[in-house]
Amino acid sequence: MKLDPQILQFLGSLAAILVLAAIAWGLKLGPERRLEDEASARRAANEAVDGFEPQDVALDRNGRGALLQDGAGAILLLRPHGTHFAGRILGPSATARVEDGLLVIDTAEKRYGAARLDIVDAQAWVKRIEAIG
Repeated sequence: MKLDPQILQFLGSLAAILVLAAIAWGLKLGPERRLEDEASARRAANEAVDGFEPQDVALDRNGRGALLQDGAGAILLLRPHGTHFAGRILGPSATARVEDGLLVIDTAEKRYGAARLDIVDAQAWVKRIEAIG
């Protein structure tokens, strides 16, 4: 049985696309995750810092991050990192301000950087972050 070269080229291209899709799936590449609700923020917080039990949650309106505070007053910042969320417990060097209606948090860590969150009552969170230390 002799295959037309165009069909052979099509089948080869299709196989290559499927292999690339499998590699992307295996590397967990894809669309950015979103925090849909407080429950998803709590799960992401537990993935970032094992045992962190938030009492208060401020979720970004677009699901691109969150601030969570536990009963001891520790504040955890979650922000997107690829298809996961990276979290940092804010230390005394962290700063926060409201800029153009967004809460801007600088963790003072070069590798983690700053985050911009669109949350309700941003000014109250600025005060909470300033009280750390």
